[in-house]
Amino acid sequence: MKIALAGIGKIALDQHVPAIADSPDWELAATVSRHGTVDGVEAFTDLGTLLATRTDIRVVSLCLPPVPRFEYAMQALRAGRHVMLEKPPGATLAECHALEAAALAANLSLYATWHSRHADMVPAAKAWLADKRLRSLTVTWKEDVRRWHPGQAWIWEPGGLGVFDPGINALSIVTEILPADIHVTQAQLEVPENCQTPIAAQIAFHHPEGARVSAVFDWRQEGAQTWEIEAVTESGTLRLSDGGARLSIDGKASGEAAPLSGEYPRLYHRMASFVQQGGGEVDLRPMTLVADAFTLGRRKTVAPFHEVPDDTR
Repeated sequence: MKIALAGIGKIALDQHVPAIADSPDWELAATVSRHGTVDGVEAFTDLGTLLATRTDIRVVSLCLPPVPRFEYAMQALRAGRHVMLEKPPGATLAECHALEAAALAANLSLYATWHSRHADMVPAAKAWLADKRLRSLTVTWKEDVRRWHPGQAWIWEPGGLGVFDPGINALSIVTEILPADIHVTQAQLEVPENCQTPIAAQIAFHHPEGARVSAVFDWRQEGAQTWEIEAVTESGTLRLSDGGARLSIDGKASGEAAPLSGEYPRLYHRMASFVQQGGGEVDLRPMTLVADAFTLGRRKTVAPFHEVPDDTR
């Protein structure tokens, strides 16, 4: 099947383009971007032009920042195209609901992807927790924003989510592996004085069975990066680490550590199934938790953030 990729930036080039190239289901037939291109692939700077001239392309995958994504997605749906959304699926919950309604009305597939859910050890973690009584769950998601998001100023603007851009990856795993839904009860958001979005956050959640659930997100981590979820149950302790690539139960590793490169191929395989068989998937639970953290969170102003550290400027 022919697919168009809109938004040719770091995530598209690092993950989407290789996943499509290696897939037996897809052919990257065109791109849409103001600046980026892919060698050997027809390039457009305007989505409307692509939709009008390449009627043979049935599917559009959007890798744009969250704020402009709604207009692109709605334009594609109105042109009768199936749509795949990079996470988060939009800038607001309301616009995601609008896209879901438009896709349903047009009988088109809309897939709001959460790539971290497709890390290799997530299904095993979900299966292990399914019949366990949870005592506590702790998320620690700390990384270096300068390493993973160079030159992406939009993340510090309204709609950019700040540290919740990676934090929502953790929440997508938590909402997948826990048998019961949680919701935010309180949060503290650390916002640099020159930014609109947080660089760090601490969150507490309600669990229906009384388990203590919390998360710490921080974008100022230097050295080793930490992407870990620990679940303590009455039957033992589960730890997902390296973003879901490693799983241990009571300190004993479960299987070999798996590379995270399989996440995006699994997304595109699932999208192929939706297009071929009908249906779609728009799970907004991770985004709802982020929205509630912004609603309930106390703001704490912290030192300004500069992509080039003070000592090297």
